[in-house]
Amino acid sequence: MRIETRKSTVKRFIASGFSVGFIPKMLWGSDSGAGTLGAGLAALVSLALWKTPWWTGVLAFVIAFALSLWSSQPFAESEGDPGWVCIDEMAGTFIAVIGLTGWPWVVAVVVARLADIFKVLPGVRQAEDLHGAVGITMDDVLAGLYGLAAGWVLFFVLA
Repeated sequence: MRIETRKSTVKRFIASGFSVGFIPKMLWGSDSGAGTLGAGLAALVSLALWKTPWWTGVLAFVIAFALSLWSSQPFAESEGDPGWVCIDEMAGTFIAVIGLTGWPWVVAVVVARLADIFKVLPGVRQAEDLHGAVGITMDDVLAGLYGLAAGWVLFFVLA
């Protein structure tokens, strides 16, 4: 196997959220829902981080963000924003829940997911229009920031 082919396979595996993004196509023949499954995987990982220091959430986001930019680039060039690419939703979910637990965590995940799906909040749709992997990733990061803001507002209301 050539090195370039192996690199492409690794990028496809990571870009698909470690293959989670391929599940909808296998189950119902469409990529619809792949982003939500990717966000769900990140939410599960973030649950495991609840009892760790807040900076572990930042680290999870930074890693997912970097992996999203790196792994989705070749597919952005050839396919635009493929539905099966969901590492970007993982990055958006990780940023949404930094330092949060309980109901604020739930609200952050839901707001981030809805902001990404509907793209009605300021800047989300415009971020998606950015070129290449940046466009694939930044709409989810911005949606995640909206989720983070909503979660922290609820945290302070409940405090």
